[in-house]
Amino acid sequence: MFEKIANIFRVPDLRNRVLFTLAMLAVYRLGAFIPTPGVNATALEQFFNANSGSPLGLVDLFSGGMLRRLTIFALGIMPYITASIIFQLLTVVYEPLARLQKEGELGRRKITQWTRYVTVILGVVQSTAIALTLSHGSGGIQYVLNPGIGFVLMTVITLTAGTTFVMWLGEQITDRGIGNGMSLLIFAGIVVGLPHGIAELVDTARTQKFGAFTVPALIILVVAMIAVVAFIVYVERSERRIPVQYAKRIVGRRLMGGQSTHLPLKVNSGGVMPVIFAASVLSAPLLFSQASFVRNSAALTRIFDALRAGEPWYELLYIVAIVFFAYFYISIVFRPDDIADNMRKYGGFIPGIRPGKRTSDYVNDILTRITLVGAIYLIVISLIPQILISGIHLNHLALVGPLFEKLPLWVTNGLGFNFYFGGTSLLIVVGVAMDTINQVESQLIMRHYEGFSPRSGRVRGRRSW
Repeated sequence: MFEKIANIFRVPDLRNRVLFTLAMLAVYRLGAFIPTPGVNATALEQFFNANSGSPLGLVDLFSGGMLRRLTIFALGIMPYITASIIFQLLTVVYEPLARLQKEGELGRRKITQWTRYVTVILGVVQSTAIALTLSHGSGGIQYVLNPGIGFVLMTVITLTAGTTFVMWLGEQITDRGIGNGMSLLIFAGIVVGLPHGIAELVDTARTQKFGAFTVPALIILVVAMIAVVAFIVYVERSERRIPVQYAKRIVGRRLMGGQSTHLPLKVNSGGVMPVIFAASVLSAPLLFSQASFVRNSAALTRIFDALRAGEPWYELLYIVAIVFFAYFYISIVFRPDDIADNMRKYGGFIPGIRPGKRTSDYVNDILTRITLVGAIYLIVISLIPQILISGIHLNHLALVGPLFEKLPLWVTNGLGFNFYFGGTSLLIVVGVAMDTINQVESQLIMRHYEGFSPRSGRVRGRRSW
């Protein structure tokens, strides 16, 4: 293994890319220690601890804990992700933007530039909302030392500049480093919190927080984490292989083609993006719920309370959002019509399926089925560990509530451990790590070095069924 890691630094281009990525991640983490002036850090920390299991806690997780400390990078890349969602939706419903996307590299550059502008606008809006919310406080608690227009302007300028710089860091890592820059920034933010989560586990074991159930609770949590990681690795490598046959052709004086191959379709082609998109959308109600016009309206208060984490409507919308974005993402990444046209252009066909529209429909049907499996997998990964952490909050249902009255307290109220051990965080960490390793391995194999995987030197996909 050490020899294979050393191979990374024997290739000058790959070595420079890895070192550049590490340098950019170090700069990003440096922003975690530069706070926004004028914030009552203690009161803000208590507020986030009370909402650690909510979408706000998930947004704070993506920022690496910077939001709870309101550092200069507190908004993280969430404005950029929201802007990307907006433009991806517009490419489906707005025809001029769809045509621009099909123009190739020039069209994609224009869309990327517009995404940057919208990111800055969203940064201004979100930082203004945060500044005004903190200025007003809640429940008699003051989150700002000297509230006023000066604090609002300072916060808006600081947070907007910070999210713009984070966006630039992510793009630099993607272009000049290794891996996807935005995903690696989220990865770095989660990983730095893992030591704190482990320390919390150790502290819980020492204090016997759950009495006689402490040891079983810790064993269940550790076993669940290992099982979730193994399940994530298995599904992320799973793929549906469609056999493709290429007919023999005469090119010049040579006989070409006649080979058999396959078209690999990953079970979870969207990766962690559907979960991130869903969390980004559902974090908006919690942010708006702190506004004064919401708290002064009884009707709006009931609506926003129903959309809090753990409530039935929130869980339902979260599931629907994951399924929607899983299908939406796959519709952008894979276009069955283009796959069928390219296959026919090079003399390829699927055995038993006629080229053209029949091939496109066949690929689309398979994508529809495996995307549903991938969406269910994301739902299970996101919700099951969260139930272990937050508990089975079903007491608001009169029919099933009595069934849980005799269960131990750590089952109904959850283990109460840090949110870093949620399924979403594990999914992001494992998924991004696997994607980055695959890219490094591809670079090594391309330069005739042995990869990380045994025997073939490639990460082989497993059939999903």
